[in-house]
Amino acid sequence: MREAPIGVFDSGVGGLSVLAEIQRLLPNETLLYVADCGNIPYGEKTPEFIRQRCSVMAGFFQQQGAKALVLACNTATVAGVADLRRDYPNWPLVGMEPAVKPAAAATRSGVVGVLATTGTLQSAKFAALLDRFATDVRVITQPCPGLVEMIEAGDLHSSALRRLLAGYLEPLLAGGCDTIILGCTHYPFLKPMLKQLIPADISLIDTGAAVARQLQRLLAERELLAQGPPAEAQFWTSASPEHMRKILPLLWNKSGVVRSFSQ
Repeated sequence: MREAPIGVFDSGVGGLSVLAEIQRLLPNETLLYVADCGNIPYGEKTPEFIRQRCSVMAGFFQQQGAKALVLACNTATVAGVADLRRDYPNWPLVGMEPAVKPAAAATRSGVVGVLATTGTLQSAKFAALLDRFATDVRVITQPCPGLVEMIEAGDLHSSALRRLLAGYLEPLLAGGCDTIILGCTHYPFLKPMLKQLIPADISLIDTGAAVARQLQRLLAERELLAQGPPAEAQFWTSASPEHMRKILPLLWNKSGVVRSFSQ
């Protein structure tokens, strides 16, 4: 069971940023990844639809013998993680949430910006995070329609992306933010461009590393940490495998076997 794989899924390729953090912290683990690109973006879908997709993913990873499941998607976590924890009470499950607590602790100006999908910003869970951790901090939220789709297309450098991103950053910078939360797993891939667009003293915070640490803790508690060496990571997508094969080297820094996911 120690050498069983870990299942990770996202609405698209954004969760590869989380997968990279898991591989960095837990290099002995074998990783399986499903990108539900045929249904992206989850932020525009109903909670019922997202819960159904979470259930499909969980069933698939159970069939693959995964010893743990990571929901590498803020929107999927908001909609589906409670149901999955009810349905699989003995399965280590790790979800995502925007890094409100560390951002509130890190800010010096008392102003925190959030770049996220519309679905995440409108969720009750995000509102609860603000109530819990950001009572003494001003939070400026910015929905970012279009960013996920550009990253899914493999666009990390275009002038169109730069214009879109600069427009989303403008109210955060004008409001005096010194800390910006990347509230979607796709957005860490924009860090190089973000750093060109913001002053050097502004911190960018995402939750991929924290998710990897939580996964490590849950596996260690159950004596499930692999000894290695791991098998090669495997990938599935509900859209075009050919497209995902093309952008894997860009976002995962290596190629890999990509299969079609038709569930």
